[in-house]
Amino acid sequence: MKKVILSVIAFALVAVTAIAQESMNPIITAMPSLSIAPDARSGGMGDVGVATQADLNSQHWNPAKYAFMESHGGITANYTPWLRKIVNDIDLAYLAGYYKWDDVQGISASFTYFSLGKVDLTNDAGQFFQEARPNEWAIDVAYSRKLHEYVSMAVALRFLYSDLNNGTNSSTIDATERYAAWTMAADVALYYRQPIQLSMGMSYFALGLNISNLGGKMTYDKVTKNFIPANLRIGVGYELPFDKYNSLTFNFEINRVMVPTRKSKFAVDPDGNTVDPSDPQYQTLTRDWYSELPSMKGLFQSFADAPGGVKEEFQELQFGAGLEYSYDKKFFARVGYAYENKWKGNRRYVTFGAGFHLSIFSLDAAYVLSTNKTNPLDGTLRFTLGFDLAGIKDLVNNRK
Repeated sequence: MKKVILSVIAFALVAVTAIAQESMNPIITAMPSLSIAPDARSGGMGDVGVATQADLNSQHWNPAKYAFMESHGGITANYTPWLRKIVNDIDLAYLAGYYKWDDVQGISASFTYFSLGKVDLTNDAGQFFQEARPNEWAIDVAYSRKLHEYVSMAVALRFLYSDLNNGTNSSTIDATERYAAWTMAADVALYYRQPIQLSMGMSYFALGLNISNLGGKMTYDKVTKNFIPANLRIGVGYELPFDKYNSLTFNFEINRVMVPTRKSKFAVDPDGNTVDPSDPQYQTLTRDWYSELPSMKGLFQSFADAPGGVKEEFQELQFGAGLEYSYDKKFFARVGYAYENKWKGNRRYVTFGAGFHLSIFSLDAAYVLSTNKTNPLDGTLRFTLGFDLAGIKDLVNNRK
């Protein structure tokens, strides 16, 4: 039963359409929902956000950006109907907010909730014995601070919870107990944003780095331990003004999941001895070996464990590029492209987005157009609604 439900969820979240093919070697983790872009702005620019201009949803991409927010507080709500071409009851909701008590530092927090709808639990023989409504959620808090006029840093602490079958259960069909899994994780982020004066106005060059989800492993049966999606994201951005009202921002970033693969050159034989990695019969780690591999050791090992060597290590890189056109910082049009190697998941799609921002609230939407017709992410919509708390406070005070 456990294998059945985890396989279904892994397919739904990672959207790998041919994962059973022998030539594929994707990276599978617990709680892959943490890797889903939650907001419409980044979702409209090819899922980039580590080096974009600071916004209300910076907590997911790079919490160090909050130190550059002009307002002293804000909140945002995001909603994504997920994989609507396959099912109609999977959803991602994301809430985030921040508060700055001065011009250089502040705190921020977010809450992520991912519902996988209704799932019929079966055993390995396909016999139904229980209905479940699996869900995953995470809550985090971060502190950000400017270290220099152009540089900021942030640290975040996160609690992760994943319940794939309504908590503990057992039956006469499958007597193995299942549990809700949880763990703790942390992020470390840096952001650099420098103004550059041009004849047509002020431009901005930005660099971003976020190492996220550094933490423990998760277990659903108190036996097998699963890696969470530790992630390295590096990006660059440049905002170019055309005149007083019009500007165009370019963004590009590289993303890598720092989790070892099951098909690894660091293989062991059934007795636990290291073997020749060129021997194909030993190019898949045993489940026990993979389960007991420490999370930090696995993080560093992930950069050199692909059986295909350097070539396959580069295949594990994901790329995103996006453009954002702004008129008077009120109307926005966006386009982007996200790329993942075909042997690592094959998520490739063009994204489109639009936004409307006023002094106290903002509204954004994004749409995914897959370049692979079999990709279930095709047609995904995202919606974001944000509020500037300082702007609301000023509005209330002016009316008194």
